[in-house]
Amino acid sequence: MSVSRVRMIEGLGGMDREVWDRLANPAGAVFDPFLSWDFLQALEESGCVGEETGWAPRHLIAENADGEPVGALPLYLKSHSYGEYVFDHAWANALERAGGQYYPKLLTAVPFTPVTGRRVLAADESVSNALVEAAQSLAREWGLSGWHVLLPNERDAKALEAGGLAPRTDIQFIWHNRGYGSYDDFLADLASRKRRALKKEREAAQAGVEIVAFTGGGLEQEHWDVFFACYQDTGARKWGTPYLNREFFQLIHERMADHVWMVMARREGRWIASALNFIGGEALYGRYWGCLEGQDSLHFELCYHRAIGYAIAHGLKRVEAGAQGHHKLARGYRPTPVGSAHFLTHPGFDGAVRRYLRGERNAVMAEIAALDEEGPFRKG
Repeated sequence: MSVSRVRMIEGLGGMDREVWDRLANPAGAVFDPFLSWDFLQALEESGCVGEETGWAPRHLIAENADGEPVGALPLYLKSHSYGEYVFDHAWANALERAGGQYYPKLLTAVPFTPVTGRRVLAADESVSNALVEAAQSLAREWGLSGWHVLLPNERDAKALEAGGLAPRTDIQFIWHNRGYGSYDDFLADLASRKRRALKKEREAAQAGVEIVAFTGGGLEQEHWDVFFACYQDTGARKWGTPYLNREFFQLIHERMADHVWMVMARREGRWIASALNFIGGEALYGRYWGCLEGQDSLHFELCYHRAIGYAIAHGLKRVEAGAQGHHKLARGYRPTPVGSAHFLTHPGFDGAVRRYLRGERNAVMAEIAALDEEGPFRKG
């Protein structure tokens, strides 16, 4: 398929919803809620993503000779590295100490969402290549330090490396469904000592509280209000200022309630904790958690154990619970390699980063092997 031109749009408000979704989640592909127009446009419309927050949308659209969109590349002009979960602050410091300027940079990612998925939204290889080349050209033309693609799936990662981007490897803890018929089947896969520990943990978490889950039409404003209070509490403690506002979650409620699974806990009629998940075609994605009152192990129950139970009951392949978190290991989430890809316009800087990445990858893979040995699963 030939590409007649690649044009840029400064926000999804200038893109037809159905056209974008046809590229982002084409027929036959596994549904990714975070690539949908509803999700990405909610970030922009609510002001969580935009010029003022350092996430200026500069999405690329590939068109054929008839002017029809045949591919897309989510793209942001970033003035910082916050909200990415793939850390490059050391690179920025190194370049600036050498007299260079790291920011602004170009970024292809789902804002504030460390989830692996499609990044170059094109079925045809020639369209994909045209988008990759266009992003590289844009970085050069604008005099930027580079273009970074976070958490591409395996297919896109290979295409990006073939296009000249340097691959990087990191770790996430992901629960994998081994064909379990029930949560008890999963527990039977663990060493007896680990199994007993999780049972005790769940008993402590559930003592004196009621745990309820909501999705679709069952979600009401009351639930979102409680969740947002929980989210603000966690965000204030972790990041200082939470990235997302109440308007964003209102738009998600209006547009994507059927793809949301919210788990909440209450004690004596008062909501005390909430965890927000998104439902994908093959995975449940745990995104945000918070509590208004303490309860031993409640975080683990709402975010990890309940998510595993949901995935088993609905035949999902994975539970992805976000970046970092070695505590997930003991709860059956296995260390799994994830990646990113990086195009740097300065040849000397690019060479130095590539040398670093080769050593980093070896260290990461060794760490994954060591962590897997420490996991709770029965040996052999």
